[in-house]
Amino acid sequence: MNRATVSLPALQRPTRVRYGVLGFACALSMITYLDRVCFATVAPYIEREFHLNKQQMGWIFTAFALAYALFEVPSGWMGDVFGPRRTLIRIVLWWSLFTALTGVIFPTPSLPWLAFAAMFLVRFLFGMGEAGAYPNIARSFHNWFPFEERGFAQGTVWMAGRFAGGMSSFAVLALMIHTMTPEGQPVVLWRHSFWLFGGLGVVWCAVFWWWFRDRPEQHPGVNAAELALIRGVKRDEKKDLAPLTLHSFTPEEKMRPPEGEGHANVPWLRLLGSANLWSLCLMYFCASYGWYFNITWLPKYLKSIYGMSRETHGFWTVSLLSGLPLLLGSLACLFGGLLTDAFIRRTGDRKWGRRLFGALGHGVCALCYFASLGASSPWLFVLAIALAAFWNDLTMGAAWASCIDIGRQYSGIVSGCMNTVGNLGGAAAGIATGLVLDHFEPHGWTINFLIFGSVYVAAMFLWLCFDATKPIVPADS
Repeated sequence: MNRATVSLPALQRPTRVRYGVLGFACALSMITYLDRVCFATVAPYIEREFHLNKQQMGWIFTAFALAYALFEVPSGWMGDVFGPRRTLIRIVLWWSLFTALTGVIFPTPSLPWLAFAAMFLVRFLFGMGEAGAYPNIARSFHNWFPFEERGFAQGTVWMAGRFAGGMSSFAVLALMIHTMTPEGQPVVLWRHSFWLFGGLGVVWCAVFWWWFRDRPEQHPGVNAAELALIRGVKRDEKKDLAPLTLHSFTPEEKMRPPEGEGHANVPWLRLLGSANLWSLCLMYFCASYGWYFNITWLPKYLKSIYGMSRETHGFWTVSLLSGLPLLLGSLACLFGGLLTDAFIRRTGDRKWGRRLFGALGHGVCALCYFASLGASSPWLFVLAIALAAFWNDLTMGAAWASCIDIGRQYSGIVSGCMNTVGNLGGAAAGIATGLVLDHFEPHGWTINFLIFGSVYVAAMFLWLCFDATKPIVPADS
């Protein structure tokens, strides 16, 4: 029988359950950004209501980033050991609780430090919960996606998150209620936004628990052809022509996870001693340092430099300016993921398939930050920053797929390591940006943007030191 004469119905087509996994991951990514960018959107109102200065706001921004960084590796380890299903349920319920609690903190005029401390603590605990999201998404993709689809999957997840972040300003501002106090003073009600977004996380958990399974062979909707595709099982000519069933696999083929699995003892010394992993982590530190401006200080910058406020320039204009970097970046996440996978499929070169798009993206991003210093209007400035976000996010699919490439069965921990160091960069940026503004007026913003551009130059060179073809733990170990 000739392969060319076989009709398509004669061969079992792979099911697409893995794209359902991708859908849940995208929804989770959107919720994480709704919750975190919600705070940045209402930050000017919190600053005014709680009578906070720039350094105090910087510390509250940093509370999230610091906790997010510190708990990445423990959360990734939990996913590797207990599976992403149980781990994600726990962490999403945790952060949803503290999202809602953000809305129950009120000023304490007699003890002003108490409200500041409460807000810092709640944002820290919120960050502790969100820390587990992306490492456990990466861990689930290790089980559910073949190598040549991982860049696309990771890029799609980050596209969803960035898009939600860009749209959250519109959503939060639309939910705000402008009213008057009994004394006739204008006031903005913002707390119910956090309660609604916290409830979204609970709904996601309920549906996810019912549908998701840690491994494809545990899901009733997965057929043998999709399992073969995910596992990279090579069939001989005779088996290729026969309809596949799960009984077609040997026990070893059926249960073989991608690139090996099962680890009673994590090789911590080998992980922490990997120059390849440190290149990836330090690159992400630099990228996060520059990118965190978009979700922390951007609204403040537009108001202080260009006088842009929702009262004077309109709701939609300021929301668009604040959200454009994330919206444009969301397109780049998907585009970059497709590019890195397409390059590898066409050339077979895994090393440059990840490295090329990382170095290119961060190199052009640095140029955009330097160019923003010459902007003469808020629209030109936001255009430069949005282009910087686009080129930064072009690297996201390659960066997170690289964690799976070199981490393999430890991809949750490796992803956690990269995101830990990355968010330490975000935490450093939150503090350093405020300090530079306070101590180097009137040139504080210029100095900050020179720093942002410089760290992206460093990220570009760190990409050139990374090799996705060198896993931390070889497959036969």
